[in-house]
Amino acid sequence: MPEPDDIALLRQYAERNAESAFATLVEKYVNLVYSTALRSVGNPHAAEEITQAVFIILARKARSLSQGTILSGWLYQTARLTAANFLRAEIRRQHREQEAYMQSLLNELEPEVWPQIAPLLDAAMERLGEKDRNAVVLRYFENKNLREVGTALGASEDAAKMRVNRALEKLRKFFTKRGVALSGTAIAGAVSANSVQAAPVALAKSVTAVAIAKGAAASGSTLTLIKGALKIMAWTKAKTAVVVGAGILFAAGTTTITIKEIQEHRTYPWQAQEGLFDSSLLDRQPPQVRILTSKFTNFAEGSSGDKIMGTGLPAPEVVAAAYGSSSPRTILSAELPKGKYDYIASLPNGNLEALQQEVKRKFGVVAKRETRDADVLILKVKSPNAPGLKRGNRSNEYMLWKNSGSRLEFRNQRLVAFAGEAEALANIPILDETGLANRFDFDLVCTQTDLVNRNWDNVNQALAPLGLELVPSREPIEMLVVEKAN
Repeated sequence: MPEPDDIALLRQYAERNAESAFATLVEKYVNLVYSTALRSVGNPHAAEEITQAVFIILARKARSLSQGTILSGWLYQTARLTAANFLRAEIRRQHREQEAYMQSLLNELEPEVWPQIAPLLDAAMERLGEKDRNAVVLRYFENKNLREVGTALGASEDAAKMRVNRALEKLRKFFTKRGVALSGTAIAGAVSANSVQAAPVALAKSVTAVAIAKGAAASGSTLTLIKGALKIMAWTKAKTAVVVGAGILFAAGTTTITIKEIQEHRTYPWQAQEGLFDSSLLDRQPPQVRILTSKFTNFAEGSSGDKIMGTGLPAPEVVAAAYGSSSPRTILSAELPKGKYDYIASLPNGNLEALQQEVKRKFGVVAKRETRDADVLILKVKSPNAPGLKRGNRSNEYMLWKNSGSRLEFRNQRLVAFAGEAEALANIPILDETGLANRFDFDLVCTQTDLVNRNWDNVNQALAPLGLELVPSREPIEMLVVEKAN
């Protein structure tokens, strides 16, 4: 059962307008909400505004929240949605096509671990189901023991332990796929020690005053933020209902499959742009999972939260995307069709799993991960403290080829991101063994063609001012093995 104190306090406020009850809830959870917002937007002032908006939403919804609501989990998710809405507004206002994830400004008790996972934590949490996410928030954000977690979730202590461990393993796999290889114990310790920090001293009082008035005294920008967040929350519920309805239709049998086959010959709005990924276009699409023949020559792909899409891609790259891998780390043990394809998975969650099922239906293949010996390149430090490699400037974060692909501008990114970009262009696994975990700025004066054609002399010459080099090797690495489905 959920914590009775939280629900009781919320009922007191909703039914008797008990301001002290609401103030108690704000005091209890303001740090959690503020820290979640700060990680997402990287701006303390914006995080304060988001925190205020979240508690105004809580005040407005106090009557409608069910008895079974885990308030800390609800506040965490509402903070994430509100922060996401804030970021979208910022991107539109500044005409950016790429979201900027700022490095956390938290005090770090574990300096080698927390800076690596902080920028990825909330995206990883978004991949969890509601129960897993609530378990992690209770266990590591609020630092409750397993008995308390189990009580809040209506489960035994052993069941709570299993759920927490499974959720932690999902987080570990998410980080590993993005180049941050850590143990579950290290992740748990870092999140527990750093995920919630103290909000500004006066924030709780100002939030309480404005939220109790349900936003009557809030600024125009805060009201806009609330309106957008409420729309996102409503849309999330609507998408879930659509997915459930789609599952019922699918269970009806062959009629639905026939309709799907006919729909594959249509052109959809998300197929409208060649060679350009637009996250806002992906966000606007209704829930769907499709792989369609492409009319495009140039490719583009990207993601927005859990949603993914790509256009103009050969079948092996579609399969790799479905399994969270890359073409250079994929071994084809089954023949795939020629030509190019567009794909989209825009369900509320579980998009990789859904796209894997569509790959099986469309191409007749499945994939598994195996450790195999492979030709690789290793990114190493050749000359420490080289002048061309500078600490990242937090005001910018991007990686962009300029001047028709003749120079790479690399800003406030980790070197594992450069290894990934080089790997994609050269179509060979590249391992980052520099041991450098910081974010860096640099300009790489070589061409995309040098990487595509594997002109390693030219590439290493460009890497020399950065004190880096690419060294060929043969190493056992995890590969995605694509096989014919049974």
